[in-house]
Amino acid sequence: MKDEELLEEVEAFQKLLIDYSTGGDVEGKEYKRLRRDLLSNPKVKDELPEFIQNCRSLRQFWSFIKSESGNYEGRRRFIWSEFAPVLNKLEGGLESPADDPITEALASLDAGHVDRIWHKALERKEKDSEGAVTAARTLLESVCKTILDEMEIDYDDKADLPKLYHQTADELNLAPGQYSEELFRKILGNCQSVVGTLGAIRNAHSDAHGDGKASYKPASRHAELAVNLAGSMAMFLVRTWENASESA
Repeated sequence: MKDEELLEEVEAFQKLLIDYSTGGDVEGKEYKRLRRDLLSNPKVKDELPEFIQNCRSLRQFWSFIKSESGNYEGRRRFIWSEFAPVLNKLEGGLESPADDPITEALASLDAGHVDRIWHKALERKEKDSEGAVTAARTLLESVCKTILDEMEIDYDDKADLPKLYHQTADELNLAPGQYSEELFRKILGNCQSVVGTLGAIRNAHSDAHGDGKASYKPASRHAELAVNLAGSMAMFLVRTWENASESA
C-alpha cells in the first residue's frame, strides 16, 4: 500500500472512531477491517494508539472510550491526540517532538483548515522555505480568526496579522497593558514582537510576492524558526482560549 493510501486509511479509521464515540452510526465490520489492515502494516503498527491493539471490537472500544471521557469534545480531543504520532509520520516524517503538542492543541479548535495549514508549514520547512514562511503567517491569521469566530467577536477580515493578533490578545486578556506584573508585561510584549516580526518576514521573504533584481531567499533554518515560532504562538493562543472557555 502506498503511503498516500495508508494515510487515507488511518484518517478513515480516526474518523470512524470519532463518529462512533460521538453518537454516529458505524459498522463493526468496518472497524475490524481497518484495525486488521493497520495492525498488519509494519509502517504504522508501532505508531498506532495502544487502545487499538487492545480493543478488538467496537463494543470493547465503547467501554474504553466511555471510561476515558464522558463528553463528546473530550473524546474527540483524546482520539486526535492519540492519532497525532502516526498521522505526523505519514504526512512528512516529522521529527521534532515539539510538533506533537502543537498538533494536538490546533486539533482542539475543531477547524480542519487550521490543521491543514499547520501540516503544510511542517512539510515545507525543509524543502520550500518561502512556502513555509507563508504558511507560518497564514497559520497565525487563521488561528486568530477562528478563535474570534468561536467567541462571536467581529473583526476586519482584511486586517493584517498584527491587528488580528492584538484584537485576539485583548479578548483573551493577553495584552501587556492588562497586567501590572512587569515580568508578564515583558513576556506578552515579546509575544507581540514575535507576531509582528513573523508578519514582516513573510512580507519580505516569502513566496507571496514577486522578486526584484536583488532578492533574498530564506534558508531552511530560517523557515524552521518561523514555523516553530508560529506554531508555539498558535498553541499559546488556543490553550488560553480553552482555559477561558472552561472558566466561563
